[in-house]
Amino acid sequence: MTRRGRSYTALSLCLFLALPLYAQRRHDPLNPAEVDQLRDAMLEPDTRLKLYVKFTRDRMTALEQMRANPKTTDRPRQTHDLLEDFLAVYDELNDNIDMYVGRKNDIRKPLKLIIEADTEFQSKLRALKDSANTDAAEAKQYEFILTNAIDTVDSSADEHRKAVAEVEEYVKRKKKK
Repeated sequence: MTRRGRSYTALSLCLFLALPLYAQRRHDPLNPAEVDQLRDAMLEPDTRLKLYVKFTRDRMTALEQMRANPKTTDRPRQTHDLLEDFLAVYDELNDNIDMYVGRKNDIRKPLKLIIEADTEFQSKLRALKDSANTDAAEAKQYEFILTNAIDTVDSSADEHRKAVAEVEEYVKRKKKK
């Protein structure tokens, strides 16, 4: 075996051994009961999107409760982790909206609920950012994920409004046929 071949083999072995460590660090932000509920609602876009809104809201509530609890230890790390979970579930919500709009499903009702939730999330994330300004050292530990969450919710809110118009246009054309 050549020197280069041994290097590739060693590198491959290191990557193979490190993969389980990486996989252990990443966790699914949804618990098994939530996954089951989503699986059961696979063919019901309205129900599935409402569940995603509920699960996203649950993550925001958990974040607020943790931050309000005076007994919380390592608040910056927990804030970061809960924002990460919020963003992961919110991204799944967006993926599902894209899927249902692409399939031309009539999801006008859940989109109205989602747009209301967007406004709520924007308000709460901005309040968190404002409160972070009082303790800059703590905020540095979750500043990036918070900014990412705010940007994602802001841009998604615009996309959700556009999706309502797109779905209404599709439904209108469908009724004319």
